Amino acid sequence: MNAGAAIALVALLIGWSLVAGRLERLDVTGPILFVAAGLALANGPWALIDVSVETSAVHTLAEITLALLLFSDAARINPQDLRHSAGLPIRLLAIGLPLTLAFGFGLAAFLFTDLPWELAALLGAVLAPTDAALSASVVSDTALPQSIRRSLNVESGLNDGIATPVVTALIASAAVVIGVGVLEDTASTHGIGAVVDLIGGAAIGAIAGYLGGFALTRARDHQWIDPGGGRIVALMLSVMAFLVAEAAGVNYFVAAFVAGVAFRTGIGHDDDEVTELPELLGQVLALAVWFVFGAGLLWQGLELIDWRIAVYGVLSLTVVRMVPVAISMMGAGYGRPAIAFIGWFGPRGLASVVFGLLIIEELPADDQRVQTVLATIVFTVLLSVVAHGITARPLTAWMRGHSSTDEGTDGTPIRNRSPFGHRT
Repeated sequence: MNAGAAIALVALLIGWSLVAGRLERLDVTGPILFVAAGLALANGPWALIDVSVETSAVHTLAEITLALLLFSDAARINPQDLRHSAGLPIRLLAIGLPLTLAFGFGLAAFLFTDLPWELAALLGAVLAPTDAALSASVVSDTALPQSIRRSLNVESGLNDGIATPVVTALIASAAVVIGVGVLEDTASTHGIGAVVDLIGGAAIGAIAGYLGGFALTRARDHQWIDPGGGRIVALMLSVMAFLVAEAAGVNYFVAAFVAGVAFRTGIGHDDDEVTELPELLGQVLALAVWFVFGAGLLWQGLELIDWRIAVYGVLSLTVVRMVPVAISMMGAGYGRPAIAFIGWFGPRGLASVVFGLLIIEELPADDQRVQTVLATIVFTVLLSVVAHGITARPLTAWMRGHSSTDEGTDGTPIRNRSPFGHRT
């Protein structure tokens, strides 16, 4: 990203912060605006800036952004409450996610007959994880049942980490099939390595988060800490969990999410102020990633769209997501409105963008089959940004009308959040 692109991004961030409340009441969300701005400013004969996604810096930015958001979302979860109602998140992760992977693979194999099965499976895996940041108004609306909000939050926090070893293993397999050769680092995370990946990330996150929360509490008790120091501690803990897990070669997305849960356990109570900085920074960086997505990926993806890509994107957000969710929730005691609501609010966002950038790094982007996969990812994410962005507010209001009053107004720790992450 050159100086002109940086100036444009900063100007957009300033402008958005001034009018975000007004625009979001019109169902114009931050991701929608920043994707559109990136597309308009960096593409076509009128392009004013130059943004390239084929750099490790962009990939790292997207990964750190996702880690910050995972940490801050997890830090709002009360572990004691979660233990009493873990059934639905477990169902969504243990049943819904594998079925979504399988449905996505099957649909890709049916529509894209020219793709080897490795690339078809890769497409399904990349678009399986959900992103609660795209439906923050849903997750943070205390008028909704606590179990629904918590389940969507936990699901989105863990499913991208669970999908990571699947994605990396399939990238390695695809590299061999299309003639790139063996990718040793990527291929190492399959089979038993994938289990080690997840356990190692969870262990690092649990240790870093709990010790950090405990140390912060002790420092406060002895009045050693300056005002605002807790925010820095929380921010650095989220970064620490990410960096240590990355250095150890284990799943850093799981590490970041578990660190947030463990940090909340370590401090022993809800603390909006202390988690404000990682949440705010994550929200700002997320808008930057959406700007880069619109500037560097969207134009090329849109040029390749055909009927197969369009059909896949629509079905990925509906049938491929909603049917597995409905199956996983069978017998759980939820009515059809709740099942439909949870099934729909599985937006594809930052995790899919991160995986797409990894594909660009590892596989030849000039290969037509790889281009098809990337174009499908880009179109599906774009469709999700728009569709979930404009439906979040009206469908949340609809769901409130189908929720029992004793479920929805429980004063839970997940609070309303402003467009830049500050909880109110």
